[in-house]
Amino acid sequence: MEVETVLVPVDGSDAAMEAVEYATAIAERYDAVVHALYVLGENAAAAMEEGSVEAAAIAERGEQVMAGVRAVADGVPIDHSSAYGYSQTRLSQHPGSVILDVTESLEADFVVIPREPVTGDPEAVIEKAAEYVLAHASQPVLSV
Repeated sequence: MEVETVLVPVDGSDAAMEAVEYATAIAERYDAVVHALYVLGENAAAAMEEGSVEAAAIAERGEQVMAGVRAVADGVPIDHSSAYGYSQTRLSQHPGSVILDVTESLEADFVVIPREPVTGDPEAVIEKAAEYVLAHASQPVLSV
């Protein structure tokens, strides 16, 4: 199997950071890069669309999460992006579909996704996506 890009969606949760550890181990094994996708939660997306939260504040939170990702990656090449996990105008947009869309656009070869318990925390976005990604991804998926 050839792996050049490992996608790992993150939301700042402990489970997502554990998934980063697995993603970097796979990237090391295959001499690949890790792409960390910061998925914005429903509240953050709505607040940005309403204008009640500055984009800079959301970007700062994303950079904090990415700093944690880089610390865990320990020398493995990392790139990253951010995406809305929800949209008030595109009802079919949810965290699982966003993750798969980014996977396809990056032509990622492997996905590592945390299998988080449903906590009800509105910012724990990935917990709602694992089942969808497992069911619909065309790439190999490791759920941790």
